[in-house]
Amino acid sequence: MTTTIPPIPTDLQDERLRADTGMGGAIRAGIDRIRGGDLGFLPVIAGLAIIWTIFQILNPYFLSSGNLTNLLMESAPVGVIALGIVFVLLVGEIDLSVGSVSGLAAAIMAINFIDNRWPLPLAIAAAVGVAVLIGFAYGFIYNRIGVPSFVITLSGLLGFLGLQLFVLGPKGTINLPFDSPLVHFGQLAFVPQWLAYALVALAAAAVLVGGLLRARIRRNAGLSAPALSLTLIRAGLLAALLTFAVWYLYQARGVGWMVVFFVALVLLANYALTRTSWGRSLFAVGGNREAARRSGIRITAVYTTAFIACTTLAAVGGLLAAGRLASAAQSSGGGDVNLNAIAAAVIGGTSLFGGRGSAFAALLGILVIQSISSGLTLLNLDSSIRYMVTGAVVLIAVSLDAVARRSRSSHGRA
Repeated sequence: MTTTIPPIPTDLQDERLRADTGMGGAIRAGIDRIRGGDLGFLPVIAGLAIIWTIFQILNPYFLSSGNLTNLLMESAPVGVIALGIVFVLLVGEIDLSVGSVSGLAAAIMAINFIDNRWPLPLAIAAAVGVAVLIGFAYGFIYNRIGVPSFVITLSGLLGFLGLQLFVLGPKGTINLPFDSPLVHFGQLAFVPQWLAYALVALAAAAVLVGGLLRARIRRNAGLSAPALSLTLIRAGLLAALLTFAVWYLYQARGVGWMVVFFVALVLLANYALTRTSWGRSLFAVGGNREAARRSGIRITAVYTTAFIACTTLAAVGGLLAAGRLASAAQSSGGGDVNLNAIAAAVIGGTSLFGGRGSAFAALLGILVIQSISSGLTLLNLDSSIRYMVTGAVVLIAVSLDAVARRSRSSHGRA
């Protein structure tokens, strides 16, 4: 005897759908993701809040508008480099040469702009073009010869550092004129306050319209979609948060165009990673290379483009740093630039094991790194403390990622 299960009435289906997509459903879904090991940006946001609270208690100037303005400006160059690191980490590889590539790009730009009298746009294009060629060479060596990316980029770290010293020559340092557009962009260019508020309104409107469009597409496909109230709450919270941030920063100098440029690159990268087939291919290759190959993805092209994106953004970050310092020197791209860029991507939530990460990892990660640096500087502590604290934060971030991976694995088996 078979039992026929009666269909769920339409009104009950609608009620259940509202329960799944309303505020309660969103909270339950978030709790389920956390239980499943998908912590998202929660650890890094919590860590950033703790860091800011501690440094504010130790030095009340830390969260002043003037210091936060400087913190954001200092974050942009290395943050752009960290954004490139995100791309190679997503495919499960690493680039140890981003610091050297950024320094080489600054040297090429400076020598052509100052000594060879090239127009600045042409000098910048030459520097970025060399970085693109470097990324292509990395991809070629990795795909055709099979040398691990660790070894390739470690060789690049040493080789391009030497090439940087050769390009700069005996002078060692090339100063950029303070009236040049690059230096003005890196030091003095700030967004008018009215335009900053307009950008806030544009960002909130983009979140609202994007959420509504995605919800309509899902409903047309017969899938559940977030309730309108959730979309409105997200847009409203973003608008309120950014409006307060803009108001507070303009108690000092405000928001630099270099910061806006960095955020724009993050948003562009996020769109590429989440809304294009190329971005989905990066996640697929990093998650399971063989499965990606069997599904028809051109793995060699994915690796090559990831390396090119990384070296190109390293060059852009190096040019921004040169504009910020008004010079290109033998120390450009050296010191802790390389390690901070990699650490920022990892701290922000990009997995060292590949297949998991976000463009926003570079933004959040570099805020953590720069907050530690700024706070310790205000406390007049030695740089050795900063290295130890940063190292501990990186270890915690990687440990959380490893624990989350095990949790997701056990949750999937269950």
